[in-house]
Amino acid sequence: MSLIAAALEPRSILIATDFSEASDKALGYSLALARFYESKFCLAHVVSSLGLTMAGPAAIAACEEAVSREAADLEDSLIRTGALTGIQHKFIVRQGELWPELREIVRQESADLLVVGTHGRHSIAKLFFGSIAQQIFRQADCPVLTLGPNTDGRPWFETPSTRPTFLFATDFGPASLHGLAQAIAAANQFGAKLAFFSIVPAIPSCTDEHPRKEDSRLRTLERLSRLADNAGLDLRPELYVEFESERPVSEKILETADKVRADLIIMGLHDSVHTGIISHMDLATTYDVVCQADSPVLTVHCSSGYDLRARPTTVTASPLSETGVIRSHRFGAKW
Repeated sequence: MSLIAAALEPRSILIATDFSEASDKALGYSLALARFYESKFCLAHVVSSLGLTMAGPAAIAACEEAVSREAADLEDSLIRTGALTGIQHKFIVRQGELWPELREIVRQESADLLVVGTHGRHSIAKLFFGSIAQQIFRQADCPVLTLGPNTDGRPWFETPSTRPTFLFATDFGPASLHGLAQAIAAANQFGAKLAFFSIVPAIPSCTDEHPRKEDSRLRTLERLSRLADNAGLDLRPELYVEFESERPVSEKILETADKVRADLIIMGLHDSVHTGIISHMDLATTYDVVCQADSPVLTVHCSSGYDLRARPTTVTASPLSETGVIRSHRFGAKW
């Protein structure tokens, strides 16, 4: 299967913010990205109508006015400190349903990359099922870069003296290939070492369990090796496999990321309700990784149809919070 791997060179970056500490880290990161790529920069906040409709139009208007003042103060502060110098920028405050409004902003601003921050795993059950996080990961029209509470606020490209390492988690499915295109392009662009990670499916208990497990491990390594051979990478990837077990897949991904000291984790997400072993098709796993990783996480879902408008290269592959993003500001509960 041939893919067109567009380098991570966004012409328009959008950060969704709730003006929280988590969003501050994502703000610094997205500004660094905008300066590095000479991209347009857009900051957006949605004043959620949830909890305000019953209070009436006056309460909604007062909330929107307060948030607009806060956004203006932030913009003035960034201008005074020089953080926005030379960056074409726009600050947007909207009122309405959170995800529909944010998605419309992404489309109107032709955003190539959406940057968000997370507070952590508090109230994850409340947040995740039917939540804004699920909608963002599954429905965003562009790749999403998420910074969790443990993320180092300094981007990998601001430390050129060291070679970065990117971790790509794969289950060899079609969603994985979309993440693979991004992983290959980003690794070559930044001269990064790419580490491939996959899970070996569980082997039913039997008399020859150990030989069968070893055969499965070798088959998985062979598949990873084929991906590496066909990826057109400047540096040979490192290959890592783990056996499926009772432990969450997210823990295995995070442990491997820590082992290789990953500067970026890249994952593909499927757009259907069907789930697989690895993170691409499992939003709960993805959210666990995002909230606990020490590095940013780049997610791409396979029906996004994104186009980062970069110089394309053909890649041949074997077939194969609480969210700090947005919340009802001042008058409502955090998401």
